[in-house]
Amino acid sequence: MNQLGGKVLLPFRYRKKEIVLKALFLAGGMGTRLRPLTDHLPKPMVPVMGIPLLERSIDELKRCGVNEVILSTCYESDCISQHFSTGEKSQMKIHCICEKEPLGTGGAIKNCQKYFDDTFLIFNSDILCNIDLKALVQFHREKHSDVTIAAAEVKNPSSYGVIEHMPDGKILSFTEKPKPGEEKSHDINAGIYVFEPRVLDMIPAGKSVSVERDTFPLLLKNGFRMNVYRIGGYWIDIGTPEKYMKAHKDIFNGACTVHENDFRSAKVYGADNADIASSAKITGPVWLGKNIHIGENAVIGPNAVLGDGFQAGQGCEVRNSVIWNGVTLGNGVNIDHSVVTSDCSLASGICCENTIYSSDSKLPFA
Repeated sequence: MNQLGGKVLLPFRYRKKEIVLKALFLAGGMGTRLRPLTDHLPKPMVPVMGIPLLERSIDELKRCGVNEVILSTCYESDCISQHFSTGEKSQMKIHCICEKEPLGTGGAIKNCQKYFDDTFLIFNSDILCNIDLKALVQFHREKHSDVTIAAAEVKNPSSYGVIEHMPDGKILSFTEKPKPGEEKSHDINAGIYVFEPRVLDMIPAGKSVSVERDTFPLLLKNGFRMNVYRIGGYWIDIGTPEKYMKAHKDIFNGACTVHENDFRSAKVYGADNADIASSAKITGPVWLGKNIHIGENAVIGPNAVLGDGFQAGQGCEVRNSVIWNGVTLGNGVNIDHSVVTSDCSLASGICCENTIYSSDSKLPFA
């Protein structure tokens, strides 16, 4: 048996026949709202607890029985295709399809049509969630849906696509980013779908199409069976630096579960493989990557993520922050509530607070 988000999952089954699903990841966006973290890195590849988000998502699918994945890429596509070029990262069959021009979410799905001849999953690539995928697919099949949309309930849906639906899940309408007070529902499109292949014939080829604004309303108008499956567990899109930081905070406090770490039972991960001075103080929760050096009298944590190759001089302090790979700190550097991107070097005495620190810029959190 497999586990996802603390839930026991079995291989997908329907009518006593085991089904191996394929999955499509929409990974072509520029990640504009996440800049400067995405200045040189596509959004799906930003690290979450040291692992690229897309790799983490694919690994979770493997645990559920999915063995073939299609990655629809565009912005910084080489970064994604090179990372997954051999399939060794996940031991899965992975196809990378690069758009010559941005096609939108619907156009990207249409562009990969040749890979799908049976029920398949679609994911936005900026999602971190604990969802019971077996239950999602079973719901889709029991409803005989053409499209099932996973939905998450939020207090303020004005920044999202809102779905109005019947108590049994039948979709009635879609509203994109309603004004506060005008929303018909607090259930939003969570960026996770189950599709039947015949739906793809309704998407025009070779042009930019939004699956949310164009395809879904068209399918509803033409009588396709569309249902909502409400996510009961954790869900977040990491589309902004603030949400990126929140995702790590939620992993630390146990609101979001990841298979390799459980900070409710162990507060520090990776210390056995780190070079930590005897006078340094580590206060969990803390995640440490590989080949790390922490100097004398340094203070690390709580809520600190230190990527591979991190080097800290004497007296450094790092709290409530996410540090990417290859970062070097001089003596006495103080970092709090910040993100430091890969291969940055901070000179001795620098104070970095509420900052997104990259090689090109130093910007405050909004």
